[in-house]
Amino acid sequence: MTSTELQDYVPEEEWPPVSTMLDGFGDQTLPASPALVAMTIFLQAADGTPIEYYFLSPSSLTWNEGTASGTAIYKAIEARPGIFIIDFVRGHDCGKDADAENVTIIFDQTTGAVTTAVSRFVTSDGKVRGTTDFTHANASGRPTVHQRSSDLVGKRVFYRYSDVESYEHIYLNQGTFTWHCVRGGEAGLADTDRCMTWAVAEDLYIFFWTEQVMTVEAVLLIDLREQRSIGRMFGWDNPAAEPVTLPFNSRLTVLNTTSYPQDTHKH
Repeated sequence: MTSTELQDYVPEEEWPPVSTMLDGFGDQTLPASPALVAMTIFLQAADGTPIEYYFLSPSSLTWNEGTASGTAIYKAIEARPGIFIIDFVRGHDCGKDADAENVTIIFDQTTGAVTTAVSRFVTSDGKVRGTTDFTHANASGRPTVHQRSSDLVGKRVFYRYSDVESYEHIYLNQGTFTWHCVRGGEAGLADTDRCMTWAVAEDLYIFFWTEQVMTVEAVLLIDLREQRSIGRMFGWDNPAAEPVTLPFNSRLTVLNTTSYPQDTHKH
């Protein structure tokens, strides 16, 4: 008997806190890259605001965005040659309260294309929720930016985040997917949530989702060629009243791809 055969619907009021995932996901095992040290990425937001990231060392950067600036600890992973996913948390007290922001940057040195995702918290009806703002730009001044993609639609993908934590995703359309915890701290939990996908390179995609039950904002790279994902989840733990930052990488398997029949309906 498999673990899924023992599972059933779990009412929302019985869901565990976001922090339940921390132990099961383990550490982000892919090494940090020092390749960006002494490099500056200059961008311009859609509203014209200048943005600058300067990489001081393999782990420290400075950022400037309009009139705001600061220093942060970052990790850059070279997902493919010249393509980086860079992640850091900024905000009051090093990201330990509701002012925290999780910044994730996907940077392709070859094309200059940069996508920046800034996840933060807002209060709605007395409850802390998450929201993510995206900036698509080009650090080289070229017109190339990451474009929305439907390439994942129809795929069912199995993700192994650790030896004890496994999920599956079913990509329904460009803006909607279903996730299901097969094994781990959230075993049996499932939901259908909003998502977005952008193409970075062949079989390499930026994927974003935001959850409607838990306060979770996720940004990652899905690499079908290398059969892995790299990214983070940024959430709010209601019982502890604090942010939860969960960097991860996973091994993935494409289980199947669904295509709809094209024949016309006949009685």
